[in-house]
Amino acid sequence: MLGKVDINLDIHTFTQNVLKNETTMYRVAKSILPNDADCEDAVSEALLKGYAKLYMLREESFFKTWLIRILINECYKIRREKKVAVDLQSCEEILPVYDAEYDPMLHEAIMNLPSKMRMVIVLYYIEGYAVNEIKSILHIPSGTVKSRLSRGRQLLKEHIESEEV
Repeated sequence: MLGKVDINLDIHTFTQNVLKNETTMYRVAKSILPNDADCEDAVSEALLKGYAKLYMLREESFFKTWLIRILINECYKIRREKKVAVDLQSCEEILPVYDAEYDPMLHEAIMNLPSKMRMVIVLYYIEGYAVNEIKSILHIPSGTVKSRLSRGRQLLKEHIESEEV
């Protein structure tokens, strides 16, 4: 648990952890929400809620996973409130979010995955989370994570092969 001895230390630690994870947070938000403004709102709300509930964090080593879970919940809340029908084909502005070495064909294939598979693929392959971390973030069994990864890889392969023909 983060100590309550000095509130400045908590603020500093929180800020440092947020700065380390800001790119990841935006990528995760962008994989759920197509609109940049909504992504920014989700990240902001997640940070506010995370800071307000910092006392609930049991170990600092779980900070990233804990904050990403809060962010995912915020993204889904925004999507529900706006009742947005996400048009993945028109979501071209996400391309710069991935590293400069992105592959447009792979990006298109990822964006065409069902949202549950897309989230697991992004967390595992792009953000580098382990299966057990994804299990904790999404509150699903590790077998489900593995099956979504497997099915997602298969769908990506099929999409890329069909584009190459």
